[in-house]
Amino acid sequence: MLLSGFGTFLWLLNMAMLVLAVVALAFSLLARDDAYRAADKQSKKFWLILLGVTVAVNLFVPILFLQIAGLVATIVFMVDVRPAIRQISGGGGRRGGSSSDGPYGPYNGGR
Repeated sequence: MLLSGFGTFLWLLNMAMLVLAVVALAFSLLARDDAYRAADKQSKKFWLILLGVTVAVNLFVPILFLQIAGLVATIVFMVDVRPAIRQISGGGGRRGGSSSDGPYGPYNGGR
């Protein structure tokens, strides 16, 4: 019983790593090539290859050591490279204004 629960946990962990790697690969594909250079990061080609290999390892060669190495690369991309690229590309959070802004300007509650 305990062993089957551990197997389920490993399967869920494998799926979580795969989903995270696929999401990182999609973000890498959608970013502009010049944004990587402007942010002083590795090239787009480098990240596409690294994240593509990570997805392939998670899908076809579920060796835990290789999966963890790919997870580290994915986390580095998501917490370091992606925010730098978004800042360069102008894709940051809110597009100005406050949470009370309507389509024609700020809403002040009829005051």
